[in-house]
Amino acid sequence: MKPVVQISLDLTSIPEALKTAEMALRAGVDWLEAGTPLIIAEGVNGVRALRKAFPEVPIVADLKIMDGGYLEAQMMAEAGATHVVVMGQARPETVELVVRAGKEFGLEVMGDNLGMPDHVEGAKRLEQLGCDYVIHHIAYDQRTLSAERGIPFPSPLDELKAIVEAVNVPVQAVGGLTIEQAMKTPDYGAPLVVLGAPLTIDPHSFKTAKGDLEAILREICDHVHAYEELTKNG
Repeated sequence: MKPVVQISLDLTSIPEALKTAEMALRAGVDWLEAGTPLIIAEGVNGVRALRKAFPEVPIVADLKIMDGGYLEAQMMAEAGATHVVVMGQARPETVELVVRAGKEFGLEVMGDNLGMPDHVEGAKRLEQLGCDYVIHHIAYDQRTLSAERGIPFPSPLDELKAIVEAVNVPVQAVGGLTIEQAMKTPDYGAPLVVLGAPLTIDPHSFKTAKGDLEAILREICDHVHAYEELTKNG
C-alpha cells in the first residue's frame, strides 16, 4: 500500500480532538485515530464526533480490545470507525471475533503485538487469525519507567524489518520513535506512519503539543507522501 500518515488523537476531550484533527488534515494527514485516552474519556461519542466532522476520513478506534471483541468492534463500527485495534495478548477467540465483526460491519482490523513474548511470532499469529494490519508496539509505560530508571529500552525499529518480512499485511511501528525515525519507517517496509505522544501530543498532559505543530505535520506529510514517487523513480 502507499504510505499513509496517521495522527493519534491521544487527547481527553472532544473539542480538542476536533480542533487538532482539523489542523492535522489541513497539514495533509490521511487517517485520524481516536486514541485510547479519548475513547476512555468520551467513549463512542468521541468516534461519532470525528465521523460527523470528517465524513470521508478513515478513523482508527484504538480500543485495545482484550475481551468482548465482537460487541466492542460492532460499537466502534456503528459509531463511524473504519479500523479497530485488538491486542495480540488477547485470547485467540477474541481476535477471531473482532475479525468476524470486521467482516460483518465493514471494519478493518489492526492487531497490536504490544507485550507479546515474541514480537515476530506474535505478528505472524495476528495475521493468521485474520488481522488486516499489524502494529509493532513498544509500550508507553515501559519506555516511561525505563527512562526514569536509566534502563535501556527497545525501539520499534529493532525488529521492524523482521516483522515486515514475516507477514504479508501492512505494518505500523509505534512507541518511542522520533519524528525523523517515524518518517523513515516506510524505508523498513512499514507504510503506516503514526504520529502521537510524544511527537504531536504531550505525553504527560495528553494535550496537543505546543509550537507550530501544523507546519511540522505538513513537513512530515510532504516527506512521507513523496516516498512513493521517490521509490518509483529509483
